[in-house]
Amino acid sequence: MSPNVTSTNPVVQAIVAGTAPQAARMAAARGLLPLAQTDLLEVLVALRASDDAELARTAEATLEAQEADQLLSVAQAVDTAPAVLGYLATRAGAARELYETVTLNPQTPDEAVALLAKATTDGSLLELIAVNQQRLIRAPGIIEAVIANPARTPEAERRVRETQREFFEKERGAQQIADELRARGQTAAAEFIETAESLGATNHLAIEDAWLIAEHIEVSDADIDDSWLEHVALDRLEELYDDSFEQRSANAERVIAETLNETGELAPERISLIRRIMLMSIKDRIKLAMKGDREARAIFIRDSNRIVATAVIHNPRITDQEIEGIAAMRTVTEEVLRLIAQNRKWAKSYPVIHNLARNPRTPIAASMSILPRLQAKDLQGISQNRNVSDAIRRQANRLSQTRAGH
Repeated sequence: MSPNVTSTNPVVQAIVAGTAPQAARMAAARGLLPLAQTDLLEVLVALRASDDAELARTAEATLEAQEADQLLSVAQAVDTAPAVLGYLATRAGAARELYETVTLNPQTPDEAVALLAKATTDGSLLELIAVNQQRLIRAPGIIEAVIANPARTPEAERRVRETQREFFEKERGAQQIADELRARGQTAAAEFIETAESLGATNHLAIEDAWLIAEHIEVSDADIDDSWLEHVALDRLEELYDDSFEQRSANAERVIAETLNETGELAPERISLIRRIMLMSIKDRIKLAMKGDREARAIFIRDSNRIVATAVIHNPRITDQEIEGIAAMRTVTEEVLRLIAQNRKWAKSYPVIHNLARNPRTPIAASMSILPRLQAKDLQGISQNRNVSDAIRRQANRLSQTRAGH
């Protein structure tokens, strides 16, 4: 079957593919074969482009003779071949209703709509074309065609220019910022801005926010090891998908509240930074967590998305002092605490394992493995710590009693 054939009719397939006898192809070009209207038009549109001049002329003449209501019916069908819809969109002298129907059919090729937008003298039709923002984003040539058409109405122009600014000029703006950052030697920031989807077509951030975010990026792509993402458990894959604007906003306000509760004060600039970077997509937050500076890490470690928070401890610039502080945090995800406990380097730090053992958020298995390495006085303290689980307190007490020779 030819890749350009939509019909499942073997006769249509053979004619379009050129394997049917010449007599059958000519009969099809004359409209003499017993075919459904959609199949007939698919055959005729294919034959009008034939290298055989006689076939092409005959098919063109048959197409010109088609009834307007039959063409309209085909234009309305969702299973009409895209090639046929493309022909109808560019058919000279057709009724406005046909052009409108073809414009509304999602199967109509974008390039055909662009040609229609370029050729039509109907301003209201241009408005209809301009309403389909998804198609404009997919095929920006349609935007250019509408703007260049003298028949465009103010409404049609307003719509396409809004789409142009929102989805294309902002992307160019992000690239200009990235170029400027690279010229300043801020390569790590430039790399992030160039690929950040939150500043592009799906953004919730103004392009000006790129400058603020860039100030908090210090790790280049070459220094990031994101291989750990390949091992994300299947039950956590949904966390890689985007969250809603409302969820991001709530996440930001929660981080602000937690930070304020722990520090007692929060500068307006920091609140602004939290709100901006927490509005980024999950993928951008993961990347920035691995590329960001200490301030960015302190924000993302509190992210409600476990993968984003985990990305922080994969940041190559994170310090032992930060890890020590994270190990004591009671708002951090359990996954982060478990990974810290499993890290050989960090597990050699006594302040880190002591904080983990005292943290009620640390998984019980991790805490149990840490207890034998604690000093007697710290075991005694944990055995009396009502914040940790009963199992941890009992085990700490047993170890403490054993150390004391009881």
